[in-house]
Amino acid sequence: MTISITADGGAPGEPLVHFWSTCVGAGRAAEGLRAGWQEQLQLVADAAGFGYVRFHGLLHDDMFVHRREPDGTDVHNFQYVDDLFDRLLDAGVRPFVELGFSPPDMAREQGTTFWWKANGAPPTDLDGWAELIRRLAEHWIARYGADEVRTWYFEVWNEPNLGPFFRGSKSEYFALYGATAGALKRADQGLRVGGPATSNFVPDGRFAGEHEDVSQHAIVREAEDLDALEWRPVWLQDFLTYCHQRGLPVDFVSCHPYPTDWALDGHGVHQQHTRAADATTRDLRTLRELVDNSPYPDAEIHLTEWNSSPSSRDHTHDYPQAATFVVKANLESIGLVDSLAYWVFTDVFEEAGAGDTAFHGGFGMITFQGVPKPVFHAYRMLNRLGDELLARTDGAVVTRHSATGGLAALAYHYPPEVTQAPPGSFGGRETAERILATGSPRRLRVELAGLRPGASVTIETLDARNGNALPIWQAMGAPDSPSRQQTALLREAGRSVRHVVQQADEQGRFLFDEEVRPWSVVLVHQPVPGRSR
Repeated sequence: MTISITADGGAPGEPLVHFWSTCVGAGRAAEGLRAGWQEQLQLVADAAGFGYVRFHGLLHDDMFVHRREPDGTDVHNFQYVDDLFDRLLDAGVRPFVELGFSPPDMAREQGTTFWWKANGAPPTDLDGWAELIRRLAEHWIARYGADEVRTWYFEVWNEPNLGPFFRGSKSEYFALYGATAGALKRADQGLRVGGPATSNFVPDGRFAGEHEDVSQHAIVREAEDLDALEWRPVWLQDFLTYCHQRGLPVDFVSCHPYPTDWALDGHGVHQQHTRAADATTRDLRTLRELVDNSPYPDAEIHLTEWNSSPSSRDHTHDYPQAATFVVKANLESIGLVDSLAYWVFTDVFEEAGAGDTAFHGGFGMITFQGVPKPVFHAYRMLNRLGDELLARTDGAVVTRHSATGGLAALAYHYPPEVTQAPPGSFGGRETAERILATGSPRRLRVELAGLRPGASVTIETLDARNGNALPIWQAMGAPDSPSRQQTALLREAGRSVRHVVQQADEQGRFLFDEEVRPWSVVLVHQPVPGRSR
């Protein structure tokens, strides 16, 4: 079976929005004050073009944003937030502001989730909460200017349908959203607010939140084929109805379409299920239709967390199949949403505490030591695509850069033997190694016309041997904390995909026709002036 695509550089194209690079995730706000985190953010911003970064914990204890004195006086301290946001903007990245969790003196319960003990409970005083949000927004406007802050996004909370993250009911979340949206709009009508930031999509709409504050379903009807059912986003329909009935603004809709681990109820009861390889695209189509037919058809759609699994100890994240899944899901979802934010860019990430070893299955596209994983190259290669789509087929696209006329094609070999999203590899690397070895080579044929005669064309290949530092680390004896020399070698190995430079023929045609391994990603492109590698 051959993956084949042909395009003419002089043919008409259609606009292509790089929704995959709109936003990327990070762990928590305080981690962003570290030098390693900031260096890695600059690296992914330059290579992958990310425009926004979203993280938890902006109002957590370690950011010192709010405290209440014994006499009831509220004290606000924005110095740590200022330092973080200044550094983001200096790196060319804007904040996608997640407003949560509760500051300690407002939280109804404290330390409910994560190693860093986030206060996953609604604030006891909605008026005090609204005053804090208004003051923050006005502070940002004074510091950065209204025009700048109007380009940001303000998302209310994180996954309020899951108990550890929100020790309250659906009704309480809706009330919190209303208070937060009102506070932001009082500060400036141009600020963009949205939600409900729920996790996850669930089958057949049965657990999507149609019933008010249901704590647990007594019976879960098993389907013979869960993937044959329609999956729908949790709480979203009720959320949009609530906001419309009360005249609340919804500038964007957000939720988290992980293709695994769906919640049976609103309080943390789960069933683990790895869905079909095209589950993300199917979910985004459902979401697009739902929003288009809602009272808010002009609302943007931002999927503010997404990955092959929602575990920071899934070894699959360190392997090439994670990268191939990223490319496949994004290319199949062109035109459906405004962002699909990879969770997260760095293994400087402590929801479950520190990883015990350099490659521990963390979410990040870069290890704690700064070693790029294959998924880093997936986003770097996606960012190399142009802003006009010329051709598209199963497994490949060809694009054009409107400013230069240069062409860029991206292709991937997701072996048909793997019908699911990459299965998680928990507790060890055995499943990840088995999946990496699944499948057979395929022929890849990319034919381009309309190039300048003799023009240079670069072919970059990402696979198990190229752009993958994990085998090098294993050959070193898998050191938990690599030496400085080992770290330098791993960083170089992680950055080094296979590069080959060829030329178009005298008629301005170019043909790439080779056999590629399973889980390969291949980028065929002409150099773009001013773009880093």
